[in-house]
Amino acid sequence: MIQMKVMGIALDVRTNSPIVVLHDLDNRKALPIWIGSAEASAIIRCIEGLVVARPMTHDLVTNIIEKTGYKLEKIEINDVEKETYYATLYLVKGDETLEIDARPSDAIAIAMRADAPIFVTANVLMNGSVSTDSAKDAEEAQEFKDFIQNIKPSDFEKLMKGRHEETDQ
Repeated sequence: MIQMKVMGIALDVRTNSPIVVLHDLDNRKALPIWIGSAEASAIIRCIEGLVVARPMTHDLVTNIIEKTGYKLEKIEINDVEKETYYATLYLVKGDETLEIDARPSDAIAIAMRADAPIFVTANVLMNGSVSTDSAKDAEEAQEFKDFIQNIKPSDFEKLMKGRHEETDQ
């Protein structure tokens, strides 16, 4: 699982659909997820710290979770099929954990209100993310190439000798 944060809301100029953009904590990968207007509004209100006079749907869900004694431990965006993403809310109370299926946009809006972490599986990130730090990626690739080019057979001998010494103890 990779922890993500909400980077913001963008607009797909081709379809006029809102997109929530998540990014990893190192700002190296971004995951765009197309969402509905109501969910985009809920996320924007949370980003901007706007308070409404009466609870909106995501506020209501968060209030219900808290009033029933549960805590939103985390959300996971854990699957994608044919451009449809799937998420799970993890509610905890004592030793009990409830897993509740949710749309990612709703799960994100609720997680933001509950100050709960957002996680994405490596599979989802691999299938839907875009790199946001190509310079860092290129630098790491070059470091790895340099490492491979400079490695000697004696380096493996030292490594294997160290492992044998660890297992002998």
